[in-house]
Amino acid sequence: MSGDSSAGVDRAAEIAAGLSEVRTRIDRACAAADRPAGSVQLIVVTKTFPASDVRILHDLGCSEVAENKDQEARAKAAELADTAPALRWHMIGQVQRNKARSVAAWADVVESVDRLPLAEALSAGAVAANRSIEILLQVSLDPGEAAGRGGVRPADVPDLAARVAALPGLALRGVMGVAPFPGDPDAAFGLLESVGRRLETVAPGADRISAGMSGDLEHAIRHGATHVRIGGAILGKRAAVG
Repeated sequence: MSGDSSAGVDRAAEIAAGLSEVRTRIDRACAAADRPAGSVQLIVVTKTFPASDVRILHDLGCSEVAENKDQEARAKAAELADTAPALRWHMIGQVQRNKARSVAAWADVVESVDRLPLAEALSAGAVAANRSIEILLQVSLDPGEAAGRGGVRPADVPDLAARVAALPGLALRGVMGVAPFPGDPDAAFGLLESVGRRLETVAPGADRISAGMSGDLEHAIRHGATHVRIGGAILGKRAAVG
């Protein structure tokens, strides 16, 4: 067996082991929260990892993957367009308005919508590409007026939701949040859960809560997360894409 083939087998085994461990953690967290098995969808964060890793994930049954940069994601999506069933690409990074049309061409889900002008630009891009994009509103879980990683203030979610829901080419599906660090993840995810429940009164069916990463997925599942975004616990340390 050649060195390259051996490396490929080793990498597949490494990813499979990480994936198995994370799936076990999710199952245990669901059981601890008295939630049914299979009620939480795993999204694997593949940013900075090569397309070959994403193909391994697909072969292992993972169809939902997340990226945070348009250029990197576009290249991977093009390279992996032959996968069947098709991969579903999530954009989890902050999107500049001038990049929205490009993002709309490859993303199936944009989880980081936190302002109306961005939603309007994504809508225009989706319509131009004859696509429908699922949208999550990113909610700021940072305390007080602290500068965070983007996100709409919890009190402003209903108004933004009503406006986003009226835009063509977009389907509002729920909320996303990142717990502040350092901080109390239970408090953060409890807030996100309450915001998500209120959102459903404005947009029936927008019931997704995307929350939880490698270090805090159990806390997120305890507070109603329907989707968790896991990278390092499956793929290891971040790699440079070249």
